[in-house]
Amino acid sequence: MLQSKTISFLSGLKKHNDKNWFDGHRDEYAEARADFEQQVDALLAQMTALDAAFAGQKAKDSIFRIFRDVRFSKDKTPYKPNFGAFMSRGGRKFEGAGYYLHIEPGGKSFAGGGMWMPEAPILKKVRQEIDYNFEAFQRMLQEKSFRKYFSKLDGDRLKTPPQGYDAGNPAIEFLKMKSFTVITPLADDMLTAKSLEKNLLSIFTAMQPLVDFLNRALD
Repeated sequence: MLQSKTISFLSGLKKHNDKNWFDGHRDEYAEARADFEQQVDALLAQMTALDAAFAGQKAKDSIFRIFRDVRFSKDKTPYKPNFGAFMSRGGRKFEGAGYYLHIEPGGKSFAGGGMWMPEAPILKKVRQEIDYNFEAFQRMLQEKSFRKYFSKLDGDRLKTPPQGYDAGNPAIEFLKMKSFTVITPLADDMLTAKSLEKNLLSIFTAMQPLVDFLNRALD
């Protein structure tokens, strides 16, 4: 579970997203980040049951910086009002599929994962995997454990079939996808509940077949 002070810090940052406020609350930031790191470390230790590659990984391998890159953005606020971590076999920089935790009070927290906007060579391999194993892919998305948390597979789609695929392909709507992600919301009161870690592990366990399927395309 996360400490209430962590949630309070993020709420304050969202209201006062500027350097002066942040500089005056650096001690609270350090405590909040350490709290989030502790939660991610605990998750990684448990997630070795999902993938042995998590063994030995640390939170620092998964957590994103809170500082925003504003060089090419219209939004010039300097900080992200959230903590985020991408847990995968290769940490946050892994180009394949993994598990994502997003903590943002105000009803915007969620757990999810999958594969977001992969480069063209990887996307080509994933499409091939779906095309070759579409029946198994469909069954996976309809599994009761999966549907308990995820209503659909999300991702931007091409308007026309990708090169090499016919519009009549049974899997065409999935083959048009450019990302393959799922999310389930986390209510604010879940974040500081003792059951947080247990709930997150249940969500990620339900997601495991999807993550494994997408990564199998890379192997």
